[in-house]
Amino acid sequence: MRASLTALSVALLSVGVVLSGCGSGTVPDERAPSASTEQANEQVLTQRPFENRQDFEDARRGLIAQDPNLVVGQADGPDIWNMPAYGFIDKDGQNAPASVNPSLWRQAALNNIHGLFKVTDGIYQLRGYDLANMTIIEGNTGWILVDPLTTRETAGRAFEFAQQHLGNKPVRAILFTHSHIDHFGGVLGILQHLSDDEKAYLRIIAPEGFSEEATSENVIAGPAMSRRAVYMYGKRLPRGEQGHVGTGLGKEPAFGTFGFAQPTELIKTTGTTLTVDGVPMEFQMVSGSEAPAEYTFYLPEKKAFCGAELVSHNLHNLYTLRGAKVRDARVWSGFIDEAKTRFQAAEVYFGSHHWPIWGQQRIQDFLTQQRDTYQYIHDQTVRLMNRGATPREIAEQVHLPPALNTGFHNQGYYGTVAQNVKAVYQHYLGWYTGNPAQLNPLPETESATRYVDMMGGADKVLDKAREEFEAAADMGAEDGGKTYRWLAELLNHVVFAEPDNDDAKHLLARVYDQLGYQAEAAPWRDEYLTGAYELRHGRPDEGINPAVMREILMNTPVALFFDSMAVRLNADDAEGETLTVKITFTDLKESYLLTLENAVLHHRRTDESTPADATLNVTRPLFVDLLIGKAGLKELLFSDDVGFDGSRLDLIRLFSMLDKPEGRFAVVTP
Repeated sequence: MRASLTALSVALLSVGVVLSGCGSGTVPDERAPSASTEQANEQVLTQRPFENRQDFEDARRGLIAQDPNLVVGQADGPDIWNMPAYGFIDKDGQNAPASVNPSLWRQAALNNIHGLFKVTDGIYQLRGYDLANMTIIEGNTGWILVDPLTTRETAGRAFEFAQQHLGNKPVRAILFTHSHIDHFGGVLGILQHLSDDEKAYLRIIAPEGFSEEATSENVIAGPAMSRRAVYMYGKRLPRGEQGHVGTGLGKEPAFGTFGFAQPTELIKTTGTTLTVDGVPMEFQMVSGSEAPAEYTFYLPEKKAFCGAELVSHNLHNLYTLRGAKVRDARVWSGFIDEAKTRFQAAEVYFGSHHWPIWGQQRIQDFLTQQRDTYQYIHDQTVRLMNRGATPREIAEQVHLPPALNTGFHNQGYYGTVAQNVKAVYQHYLGWYTGNPAQLNPLPETESATRYVDMMGGADKVLDKAREEFEAAADMGAEDGGKTYRWLAELLNHVVFAEPDNDDAKHLLARVYDQLGYQAEAAPWRDEYLTGAYELRHGRPDEGINPAVMREILMNTPVALFFDSMAVRLNADDAEGETLTVKITFTDLKESYLLTLENAVLHHRRTDESTPADATLNVTRPLFVDLLIGKAGLKELLFSDDVGFDGSRLDLIRLFSMLDKPEGRFAVVTP
């Protein structure tokens, strides 16, 4: 995932009002797709080779068993996985409702195909138990597991299902292909089933940099990313024809108990070979493509290539909407080209998401098109950028050429061409287009207020917007789509100028409905429909719950805790304050000195004898509990489990200057 949680971990931190399992129900007339939306979606049927059913054959091939009632719950909360909730989707991806782009509907149907599958002799996959896949490779004496899903609950359920149908075998190794939480966060669900002897000799193989990237991702910007992920993954939307249908990459992120296990071995260079329980493996390092720490690998005896998340059955994100550092399309394309050449003998491809591909030539064609899609986006963006085009202009001009538009696997179900060209632009030139008008614009609310006043006031703008909205329904698909895009921009000004104007919010929500229904990308659909949902119902009552990440934080370098504290420092409260606080982790035998001056909080490793205004001697678990709110500072100061020297007031004063972000800030309103 990035999925980064990838990255992808941020999505899973989000605690919104998740209405999973809701059917499509009866749609109020005002939310129904307009005639121009219906026409736009009908035209998609002529733009893709829908008669090609190969993906459905591949996704169903090798099915051993399937749980038709696959619901995974947790002891003290709602269900975290519910496949029957997606039963409204046609099993063959046909008969798309007018409220869903037919291409996305097809992808959603493919991602509904779940169960235990035989990929080839000695390789099995569990698909549809989580956002990602878990792969089982048979070794000489036991199993090698690849990417143990996101949560303890989903991984445990998948593992038990595999044991039920393949027999109980010891686990000899676990491979983490990359540092996004949907590929390692469920490891505790596996470890809970292993004997002490198995755990003592278990090999955990990960790419170099895995632990640092897996634990540090989102520590700095986690609250903002998690709130934005509510939009990207449709966490508050009902599952249904007018709601969430999937993420394109899978169905949705699982939200349960996340865990972590330290690797025993690291892969550092391409060409590294290992024999794992008698199975030879050759690794390719692809860090800096989809994840900051990632590898693919090849099984020469089986002629099987695991592409991890370097490639998948969709166009991936160069920039992910929840927020992240942009990825380099040229580097990504280069890694795919290297894999295409290095593993050209592969007769089976399987990945961390989606379904496998069989046949040497088909795999080569797949890799060629994946490679050239990223390179094309990169090259054409840079070409137009160098001619002075802006990100918006480039996004409107760059489309995949006919040669790269013959299949489905590189289409924008997760990332899109439009957002990826903007990522390429940002990678090279940043946010500024060179136009001085964009150098120092007013904040959104003030700018919106002036726009609306200049246009004669909100009532006049709304009258005109209503006329345009009604007219858009009778326009052709292209003109109607552009009108909805324009109305979204226009009405956003009214909402930001007058956030209590219910008529403006209501009309903007209706515009977002139409844009969501037309979107081929699942995250775009969820962004628009979540925007509409929050315009109608407001922000979530609850924000992030950092307690769900406790096991991850227990393995996070403690220095990152202080980086997180530094970016939470309220500069106004810290103005004129100077103090030093030393925190000693008694179980780690590590001490850190925190220094506050000039409204900036610094930290450095120090020794236990360094003087400070206040000193806290604490264990790492207790400090983590403090960070996640399980323990309060005042209670901690008077606990028998901590040692304390110096001014308690200084320690309280420092912590009182830190923001406590709730992760429920407004997005579609000021």
